[in-house]
Amino acid sequence: MKRDPVLSLLKSYVPSNRIEYDMYQETIKFVEDNADCFERTLVAGHVTASGWVISPDRDRVLLMHHRKLDRWFQPGGHCDGDSDVAFVAEKEVTEETGLTSVSLAQTGIFDLDVHLIPANSKDPEHYHYDIRFLFEADPDQELAINAESKEVRWVPLSEVHHLNDSESILRMVRKVI
Repeated sequence: MKRDPVLSLLKSYVPSNRIEYDMYQETIKFVEDNADCFERTLVAGHVTASGWVISPDRDRVLLMHHRKLDRWFQPGGHCDGDSDVAFVAEKEVTEETGLTSVSLAQTGIFDLDVHLIPANSKDPEHYHYDIRFLFEADPDQELAINAESKEVRWVPLSEVHHLNDSESILRMVRKVI
C-alpha cells in the first residue's frame, strides 16, 4: 500500500510534547483513513512535506517569506501524489531556496504539524498534515527566490521569533538548540 512507508515513519516517531502528540495522532488517523492523502485534490486536507534547514554549526536556519501567506516559514510543499515525503521535502527545499546541496541531518521525521490553510481564490480552507525533516546545508551557497517566496535568508536561531513566533516554528527552534 502506498501509505505504508509514511505510516511506518510516523509510527517510529516520538513527538516532543502533548500538542505535537495530538497532531501526531491526528496525522496517523488522517493517513489511515484517506487513500488519497498525498493528493492536493483531497479537499479536506493533504499530507505536505517540509525541511528545517540548519547550518552545520546549528546556529542558523534557512527561512523563506511565503508570498501567498505573507509570513516566514521553512521551505516545503505539496506531495502531489508522491508518498516519499523525505524526497518531497528535499525537492521543495532545493526548488524554493536555490540550494544545490543539502543533506539529511537526522534519520526519520524531525517534527510534524497540522495547520489550517485559509481559503483563497483557488482552494477552500483545508488542513496541511506537514511532515518535517531536518536538513543541513552550507550557508555560503547561493540562494534564489522563486515564485512562491518574497525572500529567502539564513536567520540566527536566536532571532527566528522576530520573524515567526508561532508554536509550530518555535518548537523546531527548541529541537535544534
